[in-house]
Amino acid sequence: MFIAIFISGLTIAIILNPKESLDASLRGLTIWWEVVFPSLLPFFIVSELLIGFGVVRFIGVLLEPLMRPVFRVPGVGGFVWAMGMASGNPAGAKLTARMRQEKQLTKIQAERLVSFTSSSNPLFIFGAVAVGFFDKPSLGILLAAAHYLGNLCVGLTMRFYGKSDDTFKNGKKRLFPSPSQAFKELHSTRVNETRPLGKMLGDAVISSIQTLLMIGGFIILFSVFNKILAIIHVTQLIGVVFSGALSLFHIASDLSVPLITGIFEITLGNQLVSETNASLLEKVMIASFILAFGGLSIQAQVASILADTDIRFKPFFIARILQGIYSSIIAFLLFKPIYLNLESFNTSELPVMLMKHGPGLAKVYWEMIVQSGPLITIISLLFYIFLYSKRNVFTKTS
Repeated sequence: MFIAIFISGLTIAIILNPKESLDASLRGLTIWWEVVFPSLLPFFIVSELLIGFGVVRFIGVLLEPLMRPVFRVPGVGGFVWAMGMASGNPAGAKLTARMRQEKQLTKIQAERLVSFTSSSNPLFIFGAVAVGFFDKPSLGILLAAAHYLGNLCVGLTMRFYGKSDDTFKNGKKRLFPSPSQAFKELHSTRVNETRPLGKMLGDAVISSIQTLLMIGGFIILFSVFNKILAIIHVTQLIGVVFSGALSLFHIASDLSVPLITGIFEITLGNQLVSETNASLLEKVMIASFILAFGGLSIQAQVASILADTDIRFKPFFIARILQGIYSSIIAFLLFKPIYLNLESFNTSELPVMLMKHGPGLAKVYWEMIVQSGPLITIISLLFYIFLYSKRNVFTKTS
């Protein structure tokens, strides 16, 4: 009954505010086709191919001695973690679900793994947040450090989740990785994969684009939902409650509304955080929390992906809160040793790896993605339509 009333109220609010709803939809669509789709599509396709060719099993054997004792997950978790950090949300959930469907993870192991492989794209942290919103490129180093160290802390915490299942495959424990065993796993996986290369590539493209279409729908939906809540002043009302909680930690109450907004959608939330009059340290802590929590939009995407498996969403949600807390604390602790020390140097004195091309490097990459993103999205969707029609329409008619 509550859900029915809520959805009915949301529908009425959209009807009464058509222009604002349309603007919010267009904003969500712009984020999806300019940034999300072109940045995630290559990682999704490559991941599917790596799984099909057995490379993931190969990596899993090599990383088993590291991932099993530290995080209590199989070695394939290392691949999922790396791809999740490189490509951003919700790649970690998609790959974890895929590993679970292939029975490379138990249910508990999958719930542990998905909890700490959810992270924001480095390009988003450096390009959009640090440069685009805060106009402080060196701030990206602090935000990224707090974010990924928060992931690590969540992984170490979630290793205590669930019953003990630390036995290695076949009951044997390996102190060092065995390259010969890794190559055997790679070969056996490839031999058991009966699909030809063309079929594997087509399946990877179709599966990846279908997932991205679902992600786009969630982004647009929550963009409208966020706007409607602001119009009917629900965001401000909840912000009053949050301002009291923030005051307990001596954080400016101006950050309450941006925090609420970021809980729903991280892009707009971080933009609002950067526009407040709070101190930079306070803004960095709240931005770190928003990046770590991921927003309900991303969490809805993850819930939809996990729904195809027996992986429960509740541990993932609790882990997002934990990472938000961890990342905020780490940002507070590292603010002086990382950001203030970097700012005290001249650009020419900064390490080459950090500021090789000056503050414009991250901005150039970000603008390149934004400019070429729509074209990549349109071409990919046309290719998807061609593949889907060829397999599902032309095949049936013939």
